Amino acid sequence: MNSYNAYLKILPILLFIGFTLLIVNANAQKVFSCNHSYEADVKVFVAKHTYEADLLVYKVSHSYEAGLNDGKWFFVKHSYEAEKIIYFVDHEYEADLVICFVDHSYEAGWRENEKKYLMY
Repeated sequence: MNSYNAYLKILPILLFIGFTLLIVNANAQKVFSCNHSYEADVKVFVAKHTYEADLLVYKVSHSYEAGLNDGKWFFVKHSYEAEKIIYFVDHEYEADLVICFVDHSYEAGWRENEKKYLMY
């Protein structure tokens, strides 16, 4: 009976932690880079200059650092973990979206809002 009471005291804490982790993961812009264009949700071209891009992207190190469609991307190892599957194309005319990688998180964001729907 004593261990049962201890379990009941810890259960709300465990549920709170579990729901918190779900919420944090739901807000992350998780991206998977696939090997074939037909597998992709979005075809992406990487521009050399920020002024050429629709979206400025900052690669974050942890999923909890990623944002919700704000250019802060976390690259996952498996496609089933991703919110969006992307394919990097060699030419701009093949792309649905043009991005440019930036060095600082504060630089990330949309330059052209008309293509924002692609990453939702």
